[in-house]
Amino acid sequence: MKLFLTLTLAITTNFSLFAQDYFLFTGTYTKGQSKGIYINKFNGKTGAITPVSITSGVENPSYLAISANGKFVYTVNENGGDKPGEVSSFSFDRTKGVLTFINKQQTSGDHPCYVSVDRSNKWLFAANYSGGSLSAFPIEADGSIGPLAQLIKHSGKGSDARQEKPHVHSTNFTPDQQYLLAPDLGLDKVMIYKFTPSAKQPLSLGADSFFSTKSGSGPRHLSFHPSKPWVYVIEELSGTVSAWTYKGTKFTPLQNISSHPAGFQGGKGSADIHTSPDGKFLYATNRGDANSIAVFAIDSKSGKLTLKGVQSTEGTHPRNFTIDPSGQFLLVANRDSSNIVVFSINRQTGLLTLIGKPFSIPDPVFLGLLK
Repeated sequence: MKLFLTLTLAITTNFSLFAQDYFLFTGTYTKGQSKGIYINKFNGKTGAITPVSITSGVENPSYLAISANGKFVYTVNENGGDKPGEVSSFSFDRTKGVLTFINKQQTSGDHPCYVSVDRSNKWLFAANYSGGSLSAFPIEADGSIGPLAQLIKHSGKGSDARQEKPHVHSTNFTPDQQYLLAPDLGLDKVMIYKFTPSAKQPLSLGADSFFSTKSGSGPRHLSFHPSKPWVYVIEELSGTVSAWTYKGTKFTPLQNISSHPAGFQGGKGSADIHTSPDGKFLYATNRGDANSIAVFAIDSKSGKLTLKGVQSTEGTHPRNFTIDPSGQFLLVANRDSSNIVVFSINRQTGLLTLIGKPFSIPDPVFLGLLK
C-alpha cells in the first residue's frame, strides 16, 4: 500500500513539549471526497484545530484505536462483500505527526466498524457489523497485526426489522481489562467475554455470558463511569440509554432513559456515548432527525441519569465524539455535513457552548485525542 502524506502545516516543534496540545485523529469514509485518516493539532486551551497531515490510501478507516504508549494506531477498513473487511496497523511519529503503514489483516467478517486494543498492546479486537462476529488478533512487538487467532460468530435475531441477524457493534474492555463486552445491535444483548491475554484464543464465555437490553433497543456503544461500578449503554434503535451497575460479570439494570426531549417525534438513530472525566455528566449523540447531543447529569450516589438538555451538533449525522482529558471540550464528528464541531463544557451544569467555526473534513466518523 502506498501512503501519500500531505503536510498542510509546517511542523517545527515537538508536540509533546506542550501539554495543552493534542493530536486529533479523524477516521472517515472514503467513498466520497475523503482521502483517509486526518491528523490535526487540537489546542487544549483555546479549542482551535489546525491541520498536520493526511494519510491516504486507506479505505474506509471508520474507527481507530491508539496504543496506550501512543506509538501505534490501528484502524478498521469497513468493507464487505466483494472487498473483505480488514484491520490495518500504522506506526506514529510524534515529532512529525505522520502515520506509516505497517500491515493489515482480513477480519473474516463484513463491515468491521469498531476496533480496540488492550493496554499492553498485545491483542486487537474488531467488531464485524454485517458479519455478526468479532475477531481477535495478536499484536507483534513491532506493532504489526498477526494472523487471525479467534473468530466468534453470534447467532439469533431481534424484534426490529433491522435485527434480522446479529450485528456486533463494538468491543469494549472493562476498566480492569478482565473482560471484553460486545454490544450486539441485532440481538439486544451485550455479550461478556473473559479476556485471557496469555491464551492462544483469548476470549471465552463464562456462566454470565451476556446481559439483555430491552426488546428492539439495539445496543451500540457503552461507557464506564471513571470511578464507580456503573456502565451506560447507548441504544441506537430506541434512542435510549440504559444504566447498569456491575460486579464482576453480574450486571443489574438501574434505569432506561430517552436521549431525546419529551415529545420528540422524528426518526431516531443514536450513535455514541461518553462519560465526562470527572464522572459528573454523560453525553450521547443522536442522528436520524435529531442531530443532537443529549446531556445527562449522573447522580453521585445512585448512578442514575437526569436529562439536563439537548444540544444541536451544528451539523448533520453526528457519529462519534470525544471529550478532552481535562473535561473542558467536547468535539463531535458530523458525517453528512463534513465537519468537526467543538463545544466548551460548563463544569457546573455539563451544558455545552459552541466555540469557533466548524472545521471541515470530508465524511468524518471517528475522533480520537493523543497528548
